Amino acid sequence: MASSLCRQVAKSCANQARKSVVQSMAAVPTTIQQRSISDESPSFALNMFRGDIKTSEVFPYPQVLSGEQSDETRMLVDPTTKFFEDVNDAAHNDDVAEVPADIMKGLAELGAFGLQVPASHGGLGLTNTQYARLTEIVGAHDLGVGIQIGAHQSIGFKGILLCGTEEQKAKYLPKVASGEWVAAFCLTEPTSGSDANSIRCRAVPSEDGSHYILNGGKIWISNGSIAEVMTVFAQTPVKDEKTGKTVDKVTAFIVQRSFGGVTSGAPEKKMGIKASNTSEVYFDNVKIPKENVLGDYGKGFKVAMNILNNGRFGMGAALTGSMKKMIAQATQFATDRTQFNQKIESFGAIQEKLARMSAACYMTESIAYMLSSNMDRGVTEFQVEAAIGKVFASEAAWMVADEAIQIHGGMGFMKETGLERVVRDLRIFRIFEGTNEILRLLIALTGCQYAGVALKQQAKAMGKLDVGAISDYTRRQLFWSTDNSTGISGSVHPDMLYAAKLAERCVPAFGAAITSFLSEHGKGIVDQQFALKHYANCAIDLYGMVASISRCSHALEQGLPTAQHEKVLAEFIATESSTRIMNTLKSIGSIEQLDNYQRMTHLAKQMVEQGGYVATHPLGF
Repeated sequence: MASSLCRQVAKSCANQARKSVVQSMAAVPTTIQQRSISDESPSFALNMFRGDIKTSEVFPYPQVLSGEQSDETRMLVDPTTKFFEDVNDAAHNDDVAEVPADIMKGLAELGAFGLQVPASHGGLGLTNTQYARLTEIVGAHDLGVGIQIGAHQSIGFKGILLCGTEEQKAKYLPKVASGEWVAAFCLTEPTSGSDANSIRCRAVPSEDGSHYILNGGKIWISNGSIAEVMTVFAQTPVKDEKTGKTVDKVTAFIVQRSFGGVTSGAPEKKMGIKASNTSEVYFDNVKIPKENVLGDYGKGFKVAMNILNNGRFGMGAALTGSMKKMIAQATQFATDRTQFNQKIESFGAIQEKLARMSAACYMTESIAYMLSSNMDRGVTEFQVEAAIGKVFASEAAWMVADEAIQIHGGMGFMKETGLERVVRDLRIFRIFEGTNEILRLLIALTGCQYAGVALKQQAKAMGKLDVGAISDYTRRQLFWSTDNSTGISGSVHPDMLYAAKLAERCVPAFGAAITSFLSEHGKGIVDQQFALKHYANCAIDLYGMVASISRCSHALEQGLPTAQHEKVLAEFIATESSTRIMNTLKSIGSIEQLDNYQRMTHLAKQMVEQGGYVATHPLGF
């Protein structure tokens, strides 16, 4: 009788899992669904949602530059650094709220406007990893200038590189690479921020079919006032092949200011990155030649996501540069400053700050160059890794800036240190190119979608098996059969076994939690944003920990002079990250945590009803 009951429970669990996953995948938002992922992927980040360890993309730490490429990059590093140290004046640019013409000219002479444009089209033809190394230098010195040239090539004309026809590339790339034409990426509208599909800008075909007529406006466009070439996204009428009805779908276009009907607002007054140009852009009956459709007609959302995913690695590299500069500044101050007859670097409170700043920078850098290197060697599924890199880099840099100011004390608050400018510049990085809130949902939901595919397949197979008693643990073992016992430990330098074991402990625990989460919530998964945020944080910690372990293992194997220092860094990162992950997984579905989710919902609803802070003043008036 007991055996029969166990089989019924197992069958029930399998049926519930099948039903839940089907429902949950149907409920995944359009913005996530359109990021196509395969049923089986070598991506470490995706597979950790299944509790599986796939090491091919993370071990050994990827080294993709040839000897010639390394030499070429070294030759570019010195003049780029010298330009930003001796010629560019970040404080002046911030004060005048623009990048002066002579700086733009100097950048053009360096080839900074066409770093990744092929040499055949007038650019330097750099790889993603080479681009990242130079971007790091820009990020260390002037984020305002970094945004202006980054918006130009990382997203502005990136679509032409990725999706353009040979004719489009031949026409546009030489002039954007030389800096003669500046490019912009025009997606955001007043009613369309994170929800890119809700844009209202509209393009309709002309009667003779020779062109499209574009009307509408965009806001907060980097390079909006100075761009000649713009990648513009607009709703277009598309005939649905299934229903025969005409529906609106987003299409990407290459638009030139010289087409006529394109105007810009005054440059926006911003908190930070003041030197970069940001403005509204308006389109009034702009005639776009039909050959200027970028990518497939009606597939503009895919083009936009492809551009953004391909550009996010640069942010991690740039912010690595910012962090290194601030860490050096804070370390020097701590070394020089004496209080209570001691250098403040000897105080535990300061030592903790310096250590955490360094760890955050190391993890950011490890992720950024792992991502760029994997992209260079042809990895195509990296949307989760790119989102992880962007979220962590933007938040790590903010923490480092805050702590650098704190170490400086009152001096850090003064303009002369330059830290207040960097803090203002950094604030935007958690917002643009996908807010960190949206990217956390992308990380969690994309990972859950990938896990759900396998869960659905395993649940279907279980329905045909005579399965015994099933607890949470045994269900986990039935769904996921991969042996992870040597997945990371067998890939690292012997000195990194301690950190590797911590990571190996976290992966199956994370996969088991995702399995239970999918089975429990079904199609309601997208409404569990409190939990999704926590799962995304676990994913960020886990991927960053592994990237750091892999990089350190490589340093040990190569006998680098900093290898032992990096070992301490990587072990610190692994210990802290694994502790956070396990504590989060333990508490995420607890009664106390679930009660707090409800409390937050209740509080927020009352605040919305009352128009803000609700509590009565302690004085009663």
